[in-house]
Amino acid sequence: MRFVVTGEWTRNRLLMAIVWLFLLYTTLLWITNGMLYFKNMTLDPQSVVTYYLGDEASYRQGRSYGGLLEVAHAHLFAMGVLLLTLTHLLLFVPMDMDRKAILIVITFFAGLVNEAAGWMVRFVHPAFAYAKVGGFLVLESSILLLMVLTARAMLTTAPSAYTQGQKSNSRPDAIEEPAGDS
Repeated sequence: MRFVVTGEWTRNRLLMAIVWLFLLYTTLLWITNGMLYFKNMTLDPQSVVTYYLGDEASYRQGRSYGGLLEVAHAHLFAMGVLLLTLTHLLLFVPMDMDRKAILIVITFFAGLVNEAAGWMVRFVHPAFAYAKVGGFLVLESSILLLMVLTARAMLTTAPSAYTQGQKSNSRPDAIEEPAGDS
């Protein structure tokens, strides 16, 4: 972690390889996530309703409580770890902290909406299909943006967000103490 905080991540080949490989896996996950969504539904909210509630005319069964629970159990953990990792990397990208905070909140909120909306369609009201479509689009867009920002930060020699504005110290991991009245 020291390499990211001190801005040395662009000079540490092993760390760069790890982050690039993580971004590769995340890109593949992003692609397959879209493929899975479009295998079952479209951006038309009626297709979301059909997927979760079923359709007698086409002999399609709705999602069961147990099926939704199994998917949620895996998704909540995996998506939480993915978003934690991506948003953690965002902290070191040279960018305004307010924009970072907004992007982090939007990303986690979209992940929760995306997961909860299916439950809401199935057990509350079909109108939540709009939330499912919106949650999916915002989540996919947010993940893509986080990947692009991280990749861009690694391709440039811009300093880490934590080293911008700090004075040089003899130790790269030293934290400058603010001057005060002691």
